[in-house]
Amino acid sequence: MKTVFITGASSGIGKETAKLFQERGWNVIATMRNPQAEKELVQLKNIKILQCDVTEQNSIKTAVNEGIKAFGNIDVLVNNAGYYILGPFEAATHEQIKRQIDTNLFGLIEVTKEIVPHFRKQKSGTIINVSSIAGIISIPLQTLYHATKWGVEGFSESLQYELRPFNIRVKIIEPGVIKTDFYGRSMTVMQDDEIKEYESYSQKVVKNILKNGEKGSSPDGVAKTIYKAATDNSTKLRYPTGYSKEMISIRAMLPLKVYTSLVRSAMEK
Repeated sequence: MKTVFITGASSGIGKETAKLFQERGWNVIATMRNPQAEKELVQLKNIKILQCDVTEQNSIKTAVNEGIKAFGNIDVLVNNAGYYILGPFEAATHEQIKRQIDTNLFGLIEVTKEIVPHFRKQKSGTIINVSSIAGIISIPLQTLYHATKWGVEGFSESLQYELRPFNIRVKIIEPGVIKTDFYGRSMTVMQDDEIKEYESYSQKVVKNILKNGEKGSSPDGVAKTIYKAATDNSTKLRYPTGYSKEMISIRAMLPLKVYTSLVRSAMEK
């Protein structure tokens, strides 16, 4: 039986991915910050639930070691942990900036660094990094989120070259708008009561972002894309999926001036 290690498995895409791999006969190491709160995955066979905070190096190391101890090896890593921060950049606190980058980018890098030696020694493995269409395109009020996802894209694209000689594949999943608690529990809105100048603009943009979020695809569709990336034995790098994924193609085809004009008209109305 093959084994998958998943970060951020307490809800949304991470939980659906854990359930799908388990249904397909895999061993699953489902990690999350608060495993004691998990009620559903604990009832399934061949799932090991472990505590892992991707912003804490010791937590990562312990989870990887315990996962290997439980199942003997890890074949696939799914870097899914992350959250969404939204709002005017000027309103962001230093703590918000640091936490967003530590979780979405540095955390992914640290988990990858911890597991690469295991993959290299067994001369096989697949690293699947959950990015976003926000790693390719841009919209207003997502400066920090875009910074992390564009970072994931560059990190992953470069990493594939140096790991390919060891039969380690790197894959990037690029979900569009997904209907999860991403726009609720996993979303932080930046605001500064002393800065009023952004208020009207922010209200318009946030309203349109949330309205778009209501049209999102289900997370189980992303889980299926992750499973495909883990099992298709290809060297394909990018896997766009979900509602609005066509924005990637639109951004690639249009001049930047035209694209930004379209975004403004959609977000600022």
